[in-house]
Amino acid sequence: MKKDYKLLNNINFPSDIKKLSHNELKTLAEEVREEMIDAVSETGGHLGAGLGVVELTVVLHYIFNTPNDKLIWDVGHQTYPHKILTGRKDKIRTLRKGNGLSGFTKRSESEYDPFGAAHSSTSISSALGIAIANKLSNKSDNVIAVIGDGAISAGMAYEAMNNAGSSKTKLIVILNDNDMSIAKPVGAMRAYLAKIFTGKIYFSLRETVKLIISAFSKRFSKKAGKAEDFLRSAVTGGTLFSSMGFYYVGPIDGHDIDALVSVLKNAKEVNYDGPIMIHIKTKKGKGYSFAEKSEDKYHGVTKFNVNTGVQEKSKSNAPSYTKVFANTLVKHAEKDSKIIGITAAMPSGTGMDIFGKKFPSRMFDVGIAEQHAVTFAAGLATEGFKPYAAIYSTFLQRAYDQVVHDVAIQSLPVRFAIDRAGLVGADGPTHAGSFDITYLSTLPNFVVMAASDESELVKMINTSIDINDRPSAFRYPRGNGIGVELPNLNEKLEIGKGRIIKEGKNVALINFGARLNECLIARENLIRKGINLTLVDARFVKPLDENLIWQIATDHEALITIEEGSIGGFGSHVAQFLNEKNLLDSNLKFRSMFLPDRFIDHDKPDLMYKYAGLDATNIENKILDTINSKVVVKKSN
Repeated sequence: MKKDYKLLNNINFPSDIKKLSHNELKTLAEEVREEMIDAVSETGGHLGAGLGVVELTVVLHYIFNTPNDKLIWDVGHQTYPHKILTGRKDKIRTLRKGNGLSGFTKRSESEYDPFGAAHSSTSISSALGIAIANKLSNKSDNVIAVIGDGAISAGMAYEAMNNAGSSKTKLIVILNDNDMSIAKPVGAMRAYLAKIFTGKIYFSLRETVKLIISAFSKRFSKKAGKAEDFLRSAVTGGTLFSSMGFYYVGPIDGHDIDALVSVLKNAKEVNYDGPIMIHIKTKKGKGYSFAEKSEDKYHGVTKFNVNTGVQEKSKSNAPSYTKVFANTLVKHAEKDSKIIGITAAMPSGTGMDIFGKKFPSRMFDVGIAEQHAVTFAAGLATEGFKPYAAIYSTFLQRAYDQVVHDVAIQSLPVRFAIDRAGLVGADGPTHAGSFDITYLSTLPNFVVMAASDESELVKMINTSIDINDRPSAFRYPRGNGIGVELPNLNEKLEIGKGRIIKEGKNVALINFGARLNECLIARENLIRKGINLTLVDARFVKPLDENLIWQIATDHEALITIEEGSIGGFGSHVAQFLNEKNLLDSNLKFRSMFLPDRFIDHDKPDLMYKYAGLDATNIENKILDTINSKVVVKKSN
């Protein structure tokens, strides 16, 4: 910690916060906010969400006995203030760096992180599990879940609330309503929360707090007076949550420390066998004017100047893969009115904001609801439309059953634009696109492609436009392309056909995805050592280019595949084909390079690929090891 703070310098753990007065809590909150802004300006990361919960975080650790009382944060990108106050203050400038703090909650990082979370809407489910475990173990510790207004739009949150409402188990859920998750929240829940907050029956803050404290002071039971229940629902508007079995209170100002202390203290002390929903109203980016005004642009930031708010820009002149996808789809949509864009609460992250500006009636942000997004797309496809579901690889995992049951089995032409394929850097293993090659290529009726550069991505989008008899997917990495010229909209690929990039002798390397440039570097290094290998860009894992693989396998002594995915993907499909054709029983040396069987911690992407063994040096060494290894030929009986 660089600055000389009046209070924060002496706050190392929540036990230190409990020694402060209410007025000192306000000063501490100001210092935590200042420290967070200063730290993130150096590291980059998630800014707006954490700034919005500074007061809440301070009060939660002041009122509750963490880590014995379990505090569960939804998503986890709002936990930088929490990390500052729970023994990680001196490491806060290592956020998202190699061997540094995770950008999310992580069980192995701290006892104050009882549940790891980087994907949305898991907090109520996990908190209920912990609460019931406490109950079964005769523990009286409190369990608190903090969930945002965007996260509560997901179906999993309602499944959890439905279960919690009938559990007869005390659980405190704090709904952080800030009008903004990553993008603007959408749907009926957004309208419902707005109605609660702005309706004529909403009382002043002072009157609301009086009501809440009065209600908490009474005995909680099913025998509570109907008049009180009616008054509480009428004033707060919490009919939906109350009908799901929650004792609902709020909304209250989430930046008013006095109000938070009063309400949370009563929630902690009340003897109530059931879930309590406390609805707070906060402002994302609170206390930093640039973040308050910028909406989603300060959700996640690069390094920035604190005084001006200006963020560092990429040094690359090449366009990002995301923008290449969006701009290409827009060009096609100008000619084809059947093209529809779909995203699950990530319009800017997937480029669908660009599509939406051009075609507002043909772009649908369905909220944090990937399962619904996929089946919604399937419904559109049945009526002859061409839906493009732009979803990060790691988030598409959440909708796998829908991909199988609602799309693949019915052979519906949904197009999946899979962003953030492969390792993604600072967000770490929770956001890495490690498994989509495997989980999609096992499905019948699918076309699965991977772009080796931005030019190939355009060709794959062009190709997908005409795939009308089955689902298709094309994957591409995070970040910028390599700077190649982009093709026109008429350049398409033959389904299931790869391409030979460089011809050589004896050894062949078949690339699937964005490791092609590293393969080229490895090839140049090997040429200087007298080894001239053949390099192939597979383009497709499904359907597999069996003719090309047969040709390569029979013309070379060694064959190596490489991909940015887990075992079970491209290399496994090639191995299966070679085995079926008895080519593995010959003198062919076959090896596969893929992501190792472990989760790789956050770091710079190039270092992560080095650790994964998929950089140019490791590719070169793999080829040399393969050439120098001996082949044991099976003898026939």
